[in-house]
Amino acid sequence: MIQFGTGGWRAVIGDGFTKQNIQILARALCGKMKDEGVEERGIVMGYDRRFLSKEAMQWAACVFAAEGVRSYLINKSCPTPLVMYYVEKRGFSYGMMITASHNPAIYNGIKVFTAGGRDADESQTRQIEDYAAGVELPVKELEYNKAKEQGLIREIYPLNEYLDDLMGTINMEVIRSSGLRIVLDPMYGVSETSLRTILQTARCEVEVIHDRHDTLFGGRLPAPSAATLRMLQTCVTDGHYDIGIATDGDADRLGIIDDTGRFLHPNEILVLLYYYLKKYKNWQGPAVRNICTTHVLDQVAEAFGEKCYEVPVGFKYISAKMNETDAVIGGESSGGLTVRGHIKGKDGIYAAMLLVEMIAVSGKKLSRIIADVEEEYGLIDMEERDYRFDQEKKQEILHILLEEKKLPELPFEIDRVSYLDGSKVYFTNGGWVIARFSGTEPLLRIFCEMPRSRDAVNICEIYERFLGLSR
Repeated sequence: MIQFGTGGWRAVIGDGFTKQNIQILARALCGKMKDEGVEERGIVMGYDRRFLSKEAMQWAACVFAAEGVRSYLINKSCPTPLVMYYVEKRGFSYGMMITASHNPAIYNGIKVFTAGGRDADESQTRQIEDYAAGVELPVKELEYNKAKEQGLIREIYPLNEYLDDLMGTINMEVIRSSGLRIVLDPMYGVSETSLRTILQTARCEVEVIHDRHDTLFGGRLPAPSAATLRMLQTCVTDGHYDIGIATDGDADRLGIIDDTGRFLHPNEILVLLYYYLKKYKNWQGPAVRNICTTHVLDQVAEAFGEKCYEVPVGFKYISAKMNETDAVIGGESSGGLTVRGHIKGKDGIYAAMLLVEMIAVSGKKLSRIIADVEEEYGLIDMEERDYRFDQEKKQEILHILLEEKKLPELPFEIDRVSYLDGSKVYFTNGGWVIARFSGTEPLLRIFCEMPRSRDAVNICEIYERFLGLSR
């Protein structure tokens, strides 16, 4: 059964992620394209370094070929932002990326992009699910080499086009004169070639760790977090580097280590970049964040006479609101962000280069810029907790939080409660707490941001007792 979450369709390899299901999804999308009359242009596809990613791309292409729809396959593992870029710049109606992003190594999946290089929205993915439910087995396919001979599969590698476009938007000259020293950690993923090329073109000194192809991601989750970037921290501090840059498995999210070895939470990165674009580059426009992301971004926006818009989790909502409001930046607490004028989805490579540009333009250490922002707007202090559950427990939590809409006894005055995405409580002191189910993994997530960290911890513990949760 094909079911899309907030970040595409993802499933455990050999369980849900099988050749047959990949073929079903491809046939479903092919049928949708034909009914919409957009099959003539074809579809572009890419893949990451996960187990079976390349094979899955080829299996899907063989299904499209059997239906007479041409596929343009990026013939080396590549960042997800490259596929989104190519869909937008070359006017494709659809694109696909074989990836499970930051999920554990046992997962793989498919992200679908629509015209303009956007993440397929909920109505689009629901339609694909409906088409998939009607696919008859066995799914027709054309042998790969025959499809190539007939011109129905074309292999491409547009990385240079993407890099040239990206470098055209970054102040490469000021970076060249800064003499920055940088450590990269692709986390065994696909960003190394792109970031190394750009940084060395800008005359930065670059050291790279974890760059080999490893489908198990070194035995770690391919998500840049404080827990997974300890080696990067050590490299930065021991080598006295200016910044450490990490990206997740498909390079649409990033993690940062500052010059002191401190891990920067994605919330801080989002706030820093909006602050930089407003203060140093004088860009005009609001910001967009999802419902689980820091409200300090709202304070920065207000200080510059702008508004910060809140949307549900899922980058499709961020890109849609950015398009509607002409926002400067949009992002989420899980590490994904994008900036106006670039692609309509997450790009960890572009975000990393903006941070490098910020250091060069400001002439300050990254830790000093962070201190400046904290002095002006206060600390970002968020407690985040994840809880696994069985189906029975999930139904119990859903009933309590979203059907009966019950809340625990909370020690702070409540301003309002939102059910836009999960259950979010806003306190009159500016703090908030949200409990929601992950759209990519079987997890309940609780986020709490309060003026004092101990209060955030306390509220999370109150929710744990209220819902009978354990970690």
